[in-house]
This record gives sequence, C-alpha cells and structure tokens, in this order.
Amino acid sequence: MSVEDSANQRLVDHRTAIVDSTALAARLGRWAHGDGTLSSRLAHGIRALVGTGELRPGDRLPAERALATAISVSRGTVVAAYTDLAERGAVERRQGSGTRIAGSPVSQPGRAGRGEALFSSLPNAIDLLRSVPLIPPTAVELIRNHKPRLDLALLPETDPAGLPMLRAQIADMLTAAGTPTTPEQILVTHGAQQAISLVVNALVGPGDIVLAEEVTWPGVTDSVGLRGGSVQGIPMGDEGLEPAALEIAMARLRPALVALNPHHQNPTGTRLSVESRRRVAELAAQYGVPVVEDRVLAGISFDGVVPPTLAAERPDAPVIVVESVSKWAWAGLRIGWLRADPVLVRRLRGARQLADQSTSVPAQLLASDLLMHTADLQREVSRAHQDRLALLLRLMAEHLPEWTFRAPRGGLSLWAQIPAGSADAFARVAAVHGVSVAGSAEFAASTSPDDHIRIPFTAPDEVLTEGVRRLGEAWRDYRAGL
Repeated sequence: MSVEDSANQRLVDHRTAIVDSTALAARLGRWAHGDGTLSSRLAHGIRALVGTGELRPGDRLPAERALATAISVSRGTVVAAYTDLAERGAVERRQGSGTRIAGSPVSQPGRAGRGEALFSSLPNAIDLLRSVPLIPPTAVELIRNHKPRLDLALLPETDPAGLPMLRAQIADMLTAAGTPTTPEQILVTHGAQQAISLVVNALVGPGDIVLAEEVTWPGVTDSVGLRGGSVQGIPMGDEGLEPAALEIAMARLRPALVALNPHHQNPTGTRLSVESRRRVAELAAQYGVPVVEDRVLAGISFDGVVPPTLAAERPDAPVIVVESVSKWAWAGLRIGWLRADPVLVRRLRGARQLADQSTSVPAQLLASDLLMHTADLQREVSRAHQDRLALLLRLMAEHLPEWTFRAPRGGLSLWAQIPAGSADAFARVAAVHGVSVAGSAEFAASTSPDDHIRIPFTAPDEVLTEGVRRLGEAWRDYRAGL
C-alpha cells in the first residue's frame, strides 16, 4: 500500500472535519453481526470508533442517506442509530450542521480492561484462551539443579533496576546479537508486561494517542486506557504492520508512543520483513516518537530466523526493546527487562522503586542461569510448538475446513478467519460446547472486523485435539443458525 493510497482511505477530512461515508463503512467492519437490532449495532460500532479516537469531538458524521447507501441498510436504520447516539450524549444534532461527535475522546482512567477476558475460561471448559508454552526439558533440568548464591539472595537492599550482574549479562547478550548495549541501558522487571506498563505510565497521559497494530496484545491497549490515552490501530498485511500507514498516522496524529509486537506477533503470528523493520526504525528517528518493541515471541521461530531488534536497525532511533524469559523458558518465572536510553532507564528506575521497589532476587538469579542457555531453550520450545502447530493444522483440516489462515513461522497461536458471521457470537456458541476461545474484539486496537478467532497451540495434544473437535461441532451449530 502506498502513502497516497493510505491517505485516500482516511476516515475524516481534517480540513473540514467531515467523515467520509465509504471510509466509515470500511472501518465499521462487520458491525451488523451480533446481538440487538441493526440500529443498535450500528450505534455501538460508531461509539467504538469514538472510544479509539478515530472519531473525535466535532467530527461530522455522514448524512443519513449517504451512510445508509455505503453500508447497504435503510435510511431509517441510520436515523435510529443517530437517535440512539444522541440520547446517550455521544453526538450532537443541530439543524443545518448535521450530526457531530460530542464529548471528549479521552478514555477515563481506571476503565475495565479487555485482557481480563483471556483469563476467564469457563469452569469445566477446555481453555484455548491463553497461550502458555511448554517448559522445555533443559529448563526443567536447570530449575531443579539451580543453587542460588546466598550472598546475593540475602542482600538487605537491591537495586530497583535489577542485579548488576544480571543487567550486565543481558547487555552482553544483546550486544552479541547485534544490538550494542551497556548495563546502564537495562532495567529488569517482573515480566514483559510490567516493562510495557512502566513505559506507558511514563510516556502517556490523558488524551495522548498511542499507535499499535490494528490487532494486538490487550496488555498494551489496557495499559494505555488506564492512563486516559487511546490506541489507534495501524493496518496490517501478510507481513505485519504497514509502514506507509504508520507514517501517515505518525504525521497526522502526533502520537506519544508506538507499541509494536513485530516478531511472530500475538495474535496474528506475522513477522515484519527486513525492509519494514528498517523503515519503522527510520520513522522513529525521523519523528522522534518512542517505539516499544515487544520481542517476547521473537525467539520462538520455526524456520530458525530470529530477527534483530529494531534498535539494531537504527541506533539513533528511540526504540525501547522489551523481552522476557516467560515464553521460551518458564511462564511461571516473571522475569523480563527493557533496553532503552540510560536517561529513560533512570526515570523508570525511580517509578519502579515507587511501584514495588525491586524484582525478586532469587528469581533474578534463576533467570541468570536460564539466560546462559538461551539458544538451546529457544530451539527446544520452537521445535515442540512447531510439532503442536502441525497437529493443529491437521485438526483444522478435519474439523474446520472452511476456515482460512496463514500458518505462522513462529509464535504460539494461529489467527483463523471464519467465513461468515461474528467471531464474538461464535465464541459464545463455542462456550456452550465446552471450549473457551477469544475473537477479534479481544485484540482489536480499533474497531474490530469481528471475523477472526485466535487458537493457541500450546495445550497438550489430547486437550488440543478435543478442543478443536468441539470447535468443529460449535461451528456447525452456529453456521446452521445464520
């Protein structure tokens, strides 16, 4: 997609604040699927665009007849939707000036997070919500044989940035992989999610915009929402985020932060190409916008390709690299880290001290043992889950042959598109059949097209086999009702 093509698809002409009816129809996606009347679903879709910041106060919605034509409904449906929005205070309707977005697009701090749904499997249901990887045999052996250094474990005070020896070890590991790093650039955290949250808390405030892939890990969107910011989704292709669309958004929206999961992305499994990685780093340097690079799945690679960090592509770009041992060593060991400019690390160190003082010393010492075997651990996890993916692909062919997907080259989940209907509605039918899955809405940075289901391939073979069998039964029941 060229920059010119992306510009032609803008939702709002910001010179006039008029919303384009065709672009709005595209951004609404499969708004008509789900519960409630057509008008209520349409109103819900427009409110969702307001919540993500794509529609802002003062933006004038399309005329009722124009929108009705664009989304193939009656004018009465649009009139009823606009009336619903007006009654809720979401829009203002004035004679001669049309229907305009009212209120503030700023999210209210403390709102509920969508990520909670991924930890809400129903009792007695097969859990295909979470992607908790297997512990590789080498990790089991290292954990059993680990003997912590008591002179370090019994220190009365510890550095909020992490044990000096662990920070140096991480810095050396990054340097060896092509990203020159000093210990002063490393902050050890309780997992990658804490690292992301610390960065968001430091750099994002009420009303700020954060750019992310159009579908992404909800830990990003939820963290931004708690700060009163909003996340704008950037379109994705077969190889992840579209850099041209990112450039337009950076120029137009002036974001406070860009948050990306470019390597075996959760949930899509996409891997950003060499050219796209380089372009993203160039844009970060050009616009001076910090980029958080989530690399927790980068090392789980089925073809042996582990891309270098974005920071390695452009040393002068403000890239913040986030990583952890959870996905390729032990999910129960909450040890992560970030690599950033030393000035930002010192700032985050102070925030960390106020939050929880420091990371568990015994956990850091165990992580140090595991890091000495990073290559072996990542290779074992990759092989094990490549086998699980092969099993899942066979099960999909048997039980869900109508669904479409691109087999990922790494990571822990398959992003599958349903051929008809609503992913959210299907997930409810699947729950009745005793299997819990998550659809597009749980991962959408902006309005979701509501047409994908994420299927992790981390469960034991027998559990995965039964889970997909139940999904097949649920799909047949759901499809019969369409």
